Amino acid sequence: MRFSKKKLLFMFAIVVSGYLFIMVFPFLWIFITSFKTSGEIFGTGAFHVIPEDPTLKNYAIILFEKGILRAIVNSFVVAISTTIYVIVVASLCAYAISRFHFKGKSILLGLVLAVSMFPQMIITGPVYNLFYDLGWLNSYFVILPYSTITLPMAVWILVTHFNQIPLALEESAKIDGATRIQTLTKIVFPLAAPGVFTTAIITFIAAWNEFLLTITLNTESSFHTVPVAISFLRDQFSILWGEVAAATTIVTIPTLIIVLIFQRQIVSGLTSGGVKE
Repeated sequence: MRFSKKKLLFMFAIVVSGYLFIMVFPFLWIFITSFKTSGEIFGTGAFHVIPEDPTLKNYAIILFEKGILRAIVNSFVVAISTTIYVIVVASLCAYAISRFHFKGKSILLGLVLAVSMFPQMIITGPVYNLFYDLGWLNSYFVILPYSTITLPMAVWILVTHFNQIPLALEESAKIDGATRIQTLTKIVFPLAAPGVFTTAIITFIAAWNEFLLTITLNTESSFHTVPVAISFLRDQFSILWGEVAAATTIVTIPTLIIVLIFQRQIVSGLTSGGVKE
């Protein structure tokens, strides 16, 4: 049985639309739930798409009583600091791997990739003991172990992008009298900007969503980040799903805005290093 081109396109559009709906539905349902009262969430109106008695009480509670704004500030501080630290270190490391020829380069890249696959649980215990001895518990020093999650991935991505930059450009700059630092800042980094930008966004989102290290190292509520603060929205016998839904909606907005605004740069950065010229 043969299908016309229009029918195939129509079927493809249906499949894609269905897939997108499945992907977006959890966030959409959380958003709807955030406007429901506790009685409606657990009552007969639990499956109603439009709340029978919409309320902003859940948002008022988490903003003015639960201290979610403090957690948002902590998340921004930790995520931005981690991003800056990882980008600086990963850029220098990736450039050295890309440009310098030495034995075992492929093995080194393999080890970098292997480190990124380690379960967080393996490093959480030793990191806690180290932070306890140094007196760094309940502080913003948590950005240092955050780098163990994002730095290997950042190095791997940036090495690919630096490999795409012709070495002749750097040699020409050297002939013109440019120093190594000038070559990096004025030639290499501008050309690698899509990859650096994409890596920064991925790092920020990973740091923003990190949970295990923060809840282990920062037990005081004043240093809780957003994922940890949401996990404590419960009482003795139940989870406050209305407040959880409202908090989830609020804290998802920053990453959603970043992805929507910079989606072209993200796609460009992910694909520009994937084709060998």
